[in-house]
Amino acid sequence: MYRRLIILGLFVTVVGLAGLLLRAEGQAPAPPSETTTWYFYTVKWGYQDEFLDLFQRNHYPVLKALKEAGQYSAIRTYTPRYHGDGRADWTFAVELVRREVPGMPAEEEVIRKLYPDQAKFRKEEARRFELLEAHWDAPLTPVNFDTRALTR
Repeated sequence: MYRRLIILGLFVTVVGLAGLLLRAEGQAPAPPSETTTWYFYTVKWGYQDEFLDLFQRNHYPVLKALKEAGQYSAIRTYTPRYHGDGRADWTFAVELVRREVPGMPAEEEVIRKLYPDQAKFRKEEARRFELLEAHWDAPLTPVNFDTRALTR
């Protein structure tokens, strides 16, 4: 009798675990989490077009390739509409929405693939950063006021 109870207990445990595993397999994987970061640049006066040309030629294709690989869900670029509009301490901004997905290609790998002339690429990227007075990144944390609890 005791032996039958142990066998029955093991059977119920195995069936229960199998059911949990089957339900877990049938569920869609959780969507990747995303992080939005704004990258701000202050370009030296008179060099905005050269900076934008270098960014468009050398860095934007890297970002696009990473987006096509699934690393970014959005790439947006901005310039202020008016001189002195809002905070006038930036002249170019990039918004990247990065997806946290394992197995994405490294940026260096993409750069080597897109730019066989690495010396030219490095020289132009160095020039792009020479044109800057300032650069900073602002990783953002979303605030959902529909679910946020008041603190007072």
